[in-house]
Amino acid sequence: MRWRLVPLLACALLAACTAIPPAPPSAALPVRDQIGDFALEARFALRANLPDRKPESSGGRLSWTHKNGNDRILIANPLGVGLAEIDAGPTLSRLQTSNGREFASTDPDLLIEEITGQRLPIRQLPDWLLGRGDPARIENDVNGRPVRLNEAGWQIDYAYADSAPGALPERVTVSRGEEIELLLRIEEWSVAP
Repeated sequence: MRWRLVPLLACALLAACTAIPPAPPSAALPVRDQIGDFALEARFALRANLPDRKPESSGGRLSWTHKNGNDRILIANPLGVGLAEIDAGPTLSRLQTSNGREFASTDPDLLIEEITGQRLPIRQLPDWLLGRGDPARIENDVNGRPVRLNEAGWQIDYAYADSAPGALPERVTVSRGEEIELLLRIEEWSVAP
């Protein structure tokens, strides 16, 4: 059964409603490539303009925890009411909706494709959020931080709150041509080596 595309795309690209301590000052953040685990709280806006479909958009809040190679993403509406949760691990990925429906697959990208009809980069997103990818495909600013990454048909743009070389992005935009655009306004980062 197909659902409305945009909320599922949002679920695929985000997630978990837990409080996360404020991020340390930029100067105290570990070097980007040394970050192993992270958690973030963000607001998001998602726009989909897919062929043969009416353009759609949605927004809300998300919490994302990336720990030991596992991702837990919880999508909520703007008021904080949970809509869906994604748990993606190395061997099994699960998507659960607020009405209790659950879907599972060994491949998170395939899981989202089966549900929405679109293959989305769930496996790459943790690295992309941190500005990590093929060095040949990354454009850096004068402070050595990523400002644009083009990989696997996706473009990721980064904006920062200050000029500290170790700053993590405050805004991340993930897009694929004119079809899909996800804007994240990250309010809090928590990172660990």
